[in-house]
Amino acid sequence: MSIRYIFYLCSRIFFVLAILMVLPILVSLIYNDGCVTAFLIPALVLVALGLLGGFKKPAKGTLFAKEGFAVVTIIWIVFAVFGAMPFMISGTIPRFADAFFETVSGFTTTGSTILSEVETLPNSIQFWRHFIVWIGGMGVLAFALAILPIESDKNKKRSQSVGSDVYIIRAESPGPMFGKLVPKLRFNVQILYLIYAVMTLAEIILLLLGGMDLFDSVCHSFASAGTGGFSTKNASIGAYDSAYIETVIGVFILMFGINFNIFYFLLTKNILGILKSDELRWYLIIVASAVLLITLDIRSLYGDFFLSLRYAFFQVASIITTSGFATTDFDLWSSFSKGILVLLMFCGGCASSTAGGLKVSRLIIMVKTALKEIRYYLNPREVRAIRCDGNHVPQSVVTGVSAYFVVYMLIFAVSVLLITLAESGQSLETCFTAVATCFNNVGPGLDAVGPTRNFGFLSDVSKYLLSINMLLGRLELFPILALFSKTAWKH
Repeated sequence: MSIRYIFYLCSRIFFVLAILMVLPILVSLIYNDGCVTAFLIPALVLVALGLLGGFKKPAKGTLFAKEGFAVVTIIWIVFAVFGAMPFMISGTIPRFADAFFETVSGFTTTGSTILSEVETLPNSIQFWRHFIVWIGGMGVLAFALAILPIESDKNKKRSQSVGSDVYIIRAESPGPMFGKLVPKLRFNVQILYLIYAVMTLAEIILLLLGGMDLFDSVCHSFASAGTGGFSTKNASIGAYDSAYIETVIGVFILMFGINFNIFYFLLTKNILGILKSDELRWYLIIVASAVLLITLDIRSLYGDFFLSLRYAFFQVASIITTSGFATTDFDLWSSFSKGILVLLMFCGGCASSTAGGLKVSRLIIMVKTALKEIRYYLNPREVRAIRCDGNHVPQSVVTGVSAYFVVYMLIFAVSVLLITLAESGQSLETCFTAVATCFNNVGPGLDAVGPTRNFGFLSDVSKYLLSINMLLGRLELFPILALFSKTAWKH
């Protein structure tokens, strides 16, 4: 592994985070909230680090898989550390453990918070909380690649450069498979970010039409796009008590939970590509089924079918897309409805979306693999391939999904045990859902970490452990775990 080359690439990307901090500085100047220094100091440090390592490219160095994994892991950790500095310098979150947890939650689009009072935060800090969710939704490295080429094509050796940038994007892209829409990866990322930005702008406009002010519209649209769930209100979206706002946000978070390739197919009028999508079909069926079941279950609680439908639709959309918004305290619902929501936490949205969780595509492959094995026991001579979207799924992908699920469950089980040990005074429901919601990048859990509460009461050990869970969940395990292999550090 080329350490100098990794440092060079990371140093170049430090400039990106420094540039991102210009926006909250402008917000601070507009609202005169006195937080300019809180963003200026870490921005200048990042620029200094960028100049230190990114000024001259090493004579030798090529981006392979292990370098790509290292760059992704280092950048996400560095972004979390420096992203936490504005909270600490401004005094809004003075303790590092709390600020780190909040920042990791933002960048990983989890939406879990240690704050009990968000409405008193300075506007620039509010903006920063939501802006990092928007950046983290599509990926911090994807954003960097969209505006900053990782490598110069003319300096690459053709034999070694084919797909070099793909190692970075593949490590950050959610889902079992990574596919390009156009041959050049940078153009591919720019297309996706353009769709992402246009959809965000459309949501801002619709929220403005619903009576939400500009600042709140921007913040909630950022959080919706990144499916992160941060809100400018203590009561989240429920504070507005507006069916229109809930519908707009609910529809948009469902859209952001769809594979972004679908929107590209829509723009290019590739209707066949949309109709062939097994993942989209399963996703919509799961959402519709969950909404119907919960509506029927909670109807007696609210006494009105349409009000029950309104709450069920929003919370199902929020949980399956791992957005984490809330319009009601679903911790008061029956065990049946809460059980559905917990299952949706693990399910998550579609691959190549901003949602977290296992992803619907992995569930499809696992279900079809199980059915294939059952048929094999009944008829050993039958040869049947697993197909998704009408295409054959390579055996390497099937094996990768199975390995991912095994590692996922092992880490989840160990994390639950560690949290129960660190938080011995809390219920199993609290500990289990705290890990589930952080590992799957959802936001709220149940009981003491329910939608009307926060994670501020947890010990520092638990906050760091859950922060690791959030990073593992967002980067989908292997890019981080691969760095613990001895072979990763061999030249």
